[in-house]
Amino acid sequence: MRENEIILKKELAPETYLIKVRAPLIARKAKPGQFVIVRAGEDCERIPLTLIDWDPIEGTITLVFKVVGASTLELGKLNTGDILHDLVGPLGKPAEIKFYGKACVIGRGVAIAAAYERAKHLKEVGNNVTAIISARTSSLLIYKDEFRKVSDRLFIVTDDGSEGTRGYAADLLKNLLSSGEMFDLVYAVGAATLMRTVSEVTKPFKIKTIVSLNSLMIDGTGMCGCCRVTIGGK
Repeated sequence: MRENEIILKKELAPETYLIKVRAPLIARKAKPGQFVIVRAGEDCERIPLTLIDWDPIEGTITLVFKVVGASTLELGKLNTGDILHDLVGPLGKPAEIKFYGKACVIGRGVAIAAAYERAKHLKEVGNNVTAIISARTSSLLIYKDEFRKVSDRLFIVTDDGSEGTRGYAADLLKNLLSSGEMFDLVYAVGAATLMRTVSEVTKPFKIKTIVSLNSLMIDGTGMCGCCRVTIGGK
């Protein structure tokens, strides 16, 4: 196998793909919460993608992406045996993985894959994990079987009610908390509206809440300042 070679490609949902890539150096150093910068071809943009899984022995990393623009379209055209033009990482500050007690992990759409990565590592250190995954409709739900292996409870929510509970993940979380359920940690990843709503739900209960901001990114190291966000005026 060659460096940066795609050794596996699967379509998880319409226009949503998983690729496993040979990247032994990245696989040896990767930690939860980190990402890589990918460029499918010479004329493509640099795309930040979360590390969903990695195997230091096999020397591979797993990435999941949705085709939403020109560069992800080009990435989606690559198949098993093709070579990524550029692959840089691991980048980003690793997530704090420790024992909290009871954790609730929430993911929506393509970000369900990133939520799975966090749920898996939280479970590995002994946390009781409740997972809530959501999508517009059942065909867009991914990683259901994987979540069943790493969570103590799995709730499925779809906007149209085609699978699981009809509605939104934040509403289901609110119902759980209002009924007396408590969590020591809530982690959410998905659209900004989902993460904001989840944060608003947990705030009155004073639950430690972590969200995964996906701001615009150029260099992936923070040096250019493009990805910086303002929180509390700072």
